[in-house]
Amino acid sequence: MPQRSRLALIGVAFGLLVGCGSLPTALRAEDPAPPPGGYPAQHLQSWRWRIDDPLFGGFSGFKFADTAGRDFVTQSDRATIWRGRIERDAVDRIVAVRATSGPVRLHDSAGAPLTGINADSEGLALAPDGSAFISFEGNARVAHYPTDGGPAELLPRPEAFSRFQRNSSLETLARDRDGTLYTLPERSGALDVPFPVWRWRNGVWDQPFAIPRIGTFLAVDADFGPDGRFYLLERDFWGLLGFRSRVRVFDIRGDSISGGQILFETAVGTHDNLEGLAVWRDRQGAIRLTMISDDNFRFFQRTEVVEYRLRP
Repeated sequence: MPQRSRLALIGVAFGLLVGCGSLPTALRAEDPAPPPGGYPAQHLQSWRWRIDDPLFGGFSGFKFADTAGRDFVTQSDRATIWRGRIERDAVDRIVAVRATSGPVRLHDSAGAPLTGINADSEGLALAPDGSAFISFEGNARVAHYPTDGGPAELLPRPEAFSRFQRNSSLETLARDRDGTLYTLPERSGALDVPFPVWRWRNGVWDQPFAIPRIGTFLAVDADFGPDGRFYLLERDFWGLLGFRSRVRVFDIRGDSISGGQILFETAVGTHDNLEGLAVWRDRQGAIRLTMISDDNFRFFQRTEVVEYRLRP
């Protein structure tokens, strides 16, 4: 499509959204003000990643396979998995992002490629051997992939998973150092209803606690940092104005969760649609948050790798 036509279509769509009252015009009153001195996490870098492949894009999960913030795994919400490497300089700034394998199509437990409602892969966690656990949103479930292109090993599916909203379920997946998996739906059902957190350990699912909602942000990914804390990435969509992003950090002890400190919260349009999160420690000893955006396979969005660093 010619660029002029694209811009015209965007302008028409923007006018329709504004006319329908779909776009926010100010910060929500329930959003907390930044703390004195600013948020603890500071933006370091945004790197646009490009590959000329029709399956490239839509990345909604992201984890590092090492402890140095280099070898990564990501998966698309169109049921492909990719592995890659981030090249860094002496102070860990990104100088290149490249794929080392992929796209590899994900399969069901019978070895057939995933399609339709079964193909919306959203959350990602890695086992110590590098194999992947993936959560799905359409048909809400979690599966283990011993090999990227092999058949899935499905975890049992609680009845509660079938009651999640159709396009707003298991976007988030994280694995702690003991091997326990945590997942939660993108939407809780209402602004005053906390996000229910589901836990998989010892072959059993349970729902030990919930995370309070703040404002209109939705849960899109999580990770356990090298400090053992639970980091939650959230997103707020403002129509054609773009997205806001936020990370909160919690402490999980047994069947309880505490904390919820906001590490950063962006203005609308600062980044694209950040949906994948990996937490690691750089060579200076600081915690870093590395995120990847889901471009929804749209020409006016972009795949970017974004990094924040917590102040010591």
